[in-house]
Amino acid sequence: MSSDAPSPEAALLDPERLPRHVAIIMDGNGRWAKKRLLNRVKGHEKGADSVRAVVKACREVGVPYLTLYAFSTENWQRPRMEVDALMTLLKKFLQTEAEELLTNNIRLDTIGETGRLPEDVRQSLARVVAQTRGNDGLHLILALSYGSRDEIVHAVRDIAAEAAAGRLSPSTVDEALLSAKLFTRDIPDPDLLIRTSGELRLSNFLLWQLAYAEFHFTPTLWPDFGREEFFRILADYQRRDRRFGRVDPEPAS
Repeated sequence: MSSDAPSPEAALLDPERLPRHVAIIMDGNGRWAKKRLLNRVKGHEKGADSVRAVVKACREVGVPYLTLYAFSTENWQRPRMEVDALMTLLKKFLQTEAEELLTNNIRLDTIGETGRLPEDVRQSLARVVAQTRGNDGLHLILALSYGSRDEIVHAVRDIAAEAAAGRLSPSTVDEALLSAKLFTRDIPDPDLLIRTSGELRLSNFLLWQLAYAEFHFTPTLWPDFGREEFFRILADYQRRDRRFGRVDPEPAS
């Protein structure tokens, strides 16, 4: 994840209008491998290169937060062999990239039901999260064993328990309180969502947090996704008019 020289695409971006938080649904690893008559795991391995490329791109232009949908709660239903291979790849990624994260001032965090991960993966994850906690550059968040509906249910249960115990009144429940109960409580909502592989759905990802995000769907399979396309998407984002439900005032006649 070492630094790259600034690219022409990056130079054209307005640093004042970059998204503060980019979220990515990394889709298409299996199809990439199938097109090449390879095992699906090879697609996941190649997809790790795209992770590195996008992390470098965010650092290059100064995007502060990047969340990657790495493993969903539904992914546990995949064949055991593929799940085991994904866990092995995750552990390897954590081990090989830890020094790069530290060198490049990247803070690693995670959201999701990480208690379901294998013990050795949890230990590796906890170690890297602890090692990088003091970094104040790019904040990289991996969504692991994550499902947005599950996250919201947990938040509602916490609020209901507090209400039942008399610690809060139901009339005080608002958007801010619910947001404070989510896994992302200390992370700003995404400004931009990118999904690769041509699929046009959210797949149970950050449903609450994406309420006002800009969406960009690309047919590119994740292993083929790189920094040049990422910068083109950022440029497209900067051309959009984000009104958040408001209407711009009519110009004076």
